[in-house]
Parts: sequence; structure tokens; C-alpha cells
Amino acid sequence: MEILPLVLLLTVASFLLKKSEQRKRIVLLASHLGNYQIEKLMETLAGGYLRALGESDPERREQIWRYLDTTETQLCLQFNKFCAEFAKLDAADTRVSTLALPFPYAAKLFPQATFDLRKALAIHAHGLTQTASNALNRTPRDKAFTLSAELFLMQHTCHWFCNSKAVASARLMARHKTTHAQVLGAVGPDTRAAYVALTGG
Repeated sequence: MEILPLVLLLTVASFLLKKSEQRKRIVLLASHLGNYQIEKLMETLAGGYLRALGESDPERREQIWRYLDTTETQLCLQFNKFCAEFAKLDAADTRVSTLALPFPYAAKLFPQATFDLRKALAIHAHGLTQTASNALNRTPRDKAFTLSAELFLMQHTCHWFCNSKAVASARLMARHKTTHAQVLGAVGPDTRAAYVALTGG
């Protein structure tokens, strides 16, 4: 029975340390994202895509798509600036654990089981820019679908950095009603290949 208090103490200590690490990561990411309007632009696109897809008048629908082209360009410019700024951080502060079970400072204790958030963000920046420029000549609907997936995957990566992959996947399902695997399957082929190579899937 004497081991139970020790186990309880270790569990509480682990929980508190993990929460402290999460707070630091959230503050770090937010301090850089706060310089941009990326989240606001994402919300504008999400609402705009729904309006365009629900518009029955072809001329009006085309006007909405053209407006959204400008918003997509603004989002890509801001995200690329954010990535350039974030890339200046020390690698020790941007490691993301790929271990199945989250525990305090796993990224520092097991650096071989991590990936670099700076590299992941660069992959997302490339995918967003490539999709927005419509290099593959997608229809407006297909372009919107792919860009949405690129944005969802980027959000998942940020939540993974701040918490864990499990938490990020749960938030993805709660917010967008889709799984990590489905989002990964919907992004551009370049993004998918680079992302899997970096994170392991």
C-alpha cells in the first residue's frame, strides 16, 4: 500500500509539469502568431467558401471566388512571413514529440522521436502557397476543398506542438468533423509526401 502515495505523487507531478510545458509552448506560438491576422483570414475564407458553394447565381458565385482569391493571397503572404520569423527560433524550443503517450519534456528527453515545427510550418507554407496559386489548375470548388485541408492540417500541427497528437486529432474532429487521416488524404500531393516524411504520418 505504501507505493500508492508515491504513484499518486508522481502522477500529479507529471500532470503539473506537462501543463507547465504546454503553457510555455502556447505562449511561444501565440507570441509569433499574434503579429499576424492569419486566424481572421482563415475564418473569412471558411465563410466565403460556404457562401460561394451555396450561391445559385453563377455571376455572383464568380464574384465571390474572385474576392476569395485576394484573401487567399493575403493569407499566404502573412503565413510565409510568420514562418520566416518562427524559423529564427532555436531548434531546442521547436521540437515536437511523436511518442504515442504524452509526458513532460518528451521532446527534450527523446529527441530522436521528434520533428522540428519550423520544418513542418515551412511545408504548410509551401502547400498553402502552391494551392492558392492554383498550380494544378483545380476548379474553384476543388481548390477551396484542398486549401481548407491544407489549413486544417496546419492547425493540427500547431495543436500537436502545443499539446499532443491525440489532443490535436480530437480538436480536429470536434471543430471540423474530420479525421487527421482524411485531412492528410485531401491536401496536395507535395504537402502529403513532405509531411509524412517529416512526421512519420
